[in-house]
Amino acid sequence: MPRKSTSASSAAPSPAASPSAPTAPVPSGALSGLLDDVLALRGRVLEEAAGLIGRFAGSAAANDPGVVNLAHYLAVRHHDLRDLQRRLMRHGLSSLGRMEGRVLPTLDAVVCALAALAGRPAPVEEPTEATFFAGETQLAAHTEALLGAPRAHRRGRIMVTLPSEAAADGALIERLVASGMDVARINCAHDDPETWRRMAGHVRAAAARSGRALPILMDIAGPKIRTGAVAVHDKGRLVPGSNFVLIAEGIPEANKHEPFVAAVSLPEIVRRLAVGDRVRYDDGKVEAVVEAVSGDRARLHVLRAKTGGAKLKPEKGLNLPDTALGLSPLTDKDEADLEAVIAIADMIGYSFVSHAADIDLLEDMLAARNASAKPLGLIAKIERPEAVANLPSLIARASGRRPFGIMIARGDLAAEIGFERLAEMQEEILWLCEAARVPAIWATQVLEDLVKDGVPSRGEMTDAAMAARAECVMLNKGPEVVAAVELLDRLIGRMGDHFTKKTPTMRALKSW
Repeated sequence: MPRKSTSASSAAPSPAASPSAPTAPVPSGALSGLLDDVLALRGRVLEEAAGLIGRFAGSAAANDPGVVNLAHYLAVRHHDLRDLQRRLMRHGLSSLGRMEGRVLPTLDAVVCALAALAGRPAPVEEPTEATFFAGETQLAAHTEALLGAPRAHRRGRIMVTLPSEAAADGALIERLVASGMDVARINCAHDDPETWRRMAGHVRAAAARSGRALPILMDIAGPKIRTGAVAVHDKGRLVPGSNFVLIAEGIPEANKHEPFVAAVSLPEIVRRLAVGDRVRYDDGKVEAVVEAVSGDRARLHVLRAKTGGAKLKPEKGLNLPDTALGLSPLTDKDEADLEAVIAIADMIGYSFVSHAADIDLLEDMLAARNASAKPLGLIAKIERPEAVANLPSLIARASGRRPFGIMIARGDLAAEIGFERLAEMQEEILWLCEAARVPAIWATQVLEDLVKDGVPSRGEMTDAAMAARAECVMLNKGPEVVAAVELLDRLIGRMGDHFTKKTPTMRALKSW
């Protein structure tokens, strides 16, 4: 770790000191010590990053600039830099707080500045402007290759999930494009290939008339863990203290001793539960813990539930954050859908991806279907704790194969890791994506009240404004989605004048 300075240069100014009082010159020894600390940090970053690249990248991606910078970023973030940041800020130098896209150039620029202040020769070459901002340039190029060119007034793109009626309503697509939609999303968990083809036809026609490329993302469904048939005794609700049973086989039957019983869409999941595992139901409306497992039955005890309780219903999602699921991210349905997806889509959305080997699995299936002739993009949806933990490996394994991006699937991710951790984790995922020069998509419940009811909440307006730091924001379908696109188009444009990623941009303020 960089050593703490005990010199006067790092001490806070006396409250009694006049702001205009002359400041004593900084002893050159203090500046030299600070320079030595930054150089020591730089050396450790290079050493530790080499090990990280070997661990998660391998030979194929070891020389990719984004993967290398990601390794540098992970190495530097393994250290607590708060003391060093304050000491650098004291001298008007970079606090290292916005180095995601340019780790070594930032350290080198600070080293050169400190060397000049300390009267020592610079031990590293000062980065040129092109070198310093190479990460931004590469991220912009990767984003355009995946998501198409940006609009003139904003950097971020807007993606919209198409409703089923878009297959018959080309005018809806026209309105979405006129309002600011840049990418159309088709969810393969719904409808069928013929419906998807009609949707895509309307998108292509609207793109031709608008003179803009409108790429189409098709999300393959992946394994869906949901409740199947349910049985409820005496119309009860799940509340804290309730018990309910999940069964792998048979028809659920409820009684006063077992008032809530549900089958599941993937029977093997019940057999993989262990005592103490958490289970979240219906996007976290209920959280329970496994109390007992016996053959094809698991008894759960409800720890938390929404106020008033929750009804046990079929076709509601189950999240199992503590359970080793052992599921392939590609189901038989996905394999059947791939033929249509390859023919229709510009990008594939990959659900349930968790390990680097999952990237290889999809690539093998695409190769077997002769999809290499079409430059399909790939978007990995981050929705499981394993995907978060393995994010660097996922990025490295996908490097160089095809245009690639990350979707922060905040709905499932929140249910998996908990709502408390989501706010923190979505920030960290954005940082890692920027470090790797990989475009990020901010998804799930953006402007949901506006999309559904026509009036946004204050909280979701702030959420949408913060989403402008991502390269793309996804809206779900709903009756007022056109109005939501119009608002988001304006909001992202304005917010882009105030910051780029984590960096504030000092546009002139006109309200005062």
